[in-house]
Amino acid sequence: MNAQFWLIQIFNGISYGALLFLVGSGLSLIFGVMRIVNLSHGSYFLLGAYVALSVIWTTGSWLLAIPVAGLAVALVGLVMERVFLRPLGFDPLRQVLLTVGFAFLFQQASLDIWGGNNMEIEAPAALSHSIVVGGLYLPLFRVFMIAMALVIGIATWLAMEKTRMGAAVRATVDDAQMARGVGIDTNRISMFIFALGAFLAALGGVIGGTFLGVYPGLDFEMLPFAFAVVIIGGMGSLGGAAIGAMLVGLADNFGKALFPELAYFTLYAPMVLILAVKPTGLFGRE
Repeated sequence: MNAQFWLIQIFNGISYGALLFLVGSGLSLIFGVMRIVNLSHGSYFLLGAYVALSVIWTTGSWLLAIPVAGLAVALVGLVMERVFLRPLGFDPLRQVLLTVGFAFLFQQASLDIWGGNNMEIEAPAALSHSIVVGGLYLPLFRVFMIAMALVIGIATWLAMEKTRMGAAVRATVDDAQMARGVGIDTNRISMFIFALGAFLAALGGVIGGTFLGVYPGLDFEMLPFAFAVVIIGGMGSLGGAAIGAMLVGLADNFGKALFPELAYFTLYAPMVLILAVKPTGLFGRE
C-alpha cells in the first residue's frame, strides 16, 4: 500500500465525516438541550433526500433543493416538538417511545409517497468531475461536502457563541433549571433547537442522497452513525460533534478498506473505549 492509498482513504474518511457532522451536530444539540434520544432523527435525513428529489423533479434545480428540503423538514421538526413532544413534559421514556413511533410513521409515509425503489440524486454537472491535487484525483463533490460542512459548522458556531440566542442555548445545555430561573424561555429554545437539528439532518439528506443514493431503510442506517458521533464528541457540543464525526468517518472508511469483515468493530470499539474512559464524551460536560 503506497502513500497515495493512505491519502485517498484519509480524504474519503474526512468527506464522509463531513456528511456525518451535518447529521450528528443536530442530534447532539437536541440531545444536549432537551435530554432526549431522538430516534426519528434519521428520518429527517431520509425526508430531506426525498423532498430534494421532488424539488429536482419539479424545478430541475439541485441547488434550490437544498434550502427547500432543509426548511420543509425543519417545519416538520417544529410541529413535532410543539404539538407532540412538549405536552409530554420531561419524561424521557415517553419521548423516546414517541420519537421511535414517528420514525416508523415517516418510513411508511416515504414508502407510500415515493415508493420503495432505489433512487439517485444527480449532482450538478459542475460538481460531477474530479480535480487533480498533488497527483491525486479527488471527486469535486466530496470537496464540496467538506466545504459545506465547514461553512455550516462555522456559521452555527458563530451563532451559538456570538449571539444572545446562542448564549441562551448554551445556558440551557449547561443547566436548564437554572436557565429557567434567570428568565430564559427554555420552551422556545427547545423548539428552535429541534427545528435546527431537523434542518441540518435534512441538508445531510440532500448531500447524502447525492453521495449514497436514496432508498427505504437509509434512515435507520444513518442513525447509529449519528449516535456514535454524539457519544464520542459529547452531547450539546458543536466542536465535539465535529471531532466525533471526523473520527467516525475515518474509522468507518479505514475499517471497510483494511478490515471489511471487522468494519463494525473498528467503528464501535473506539466508541466503547471513549465511553469507558470518559462517559460524557470527549467534549461533554460532567
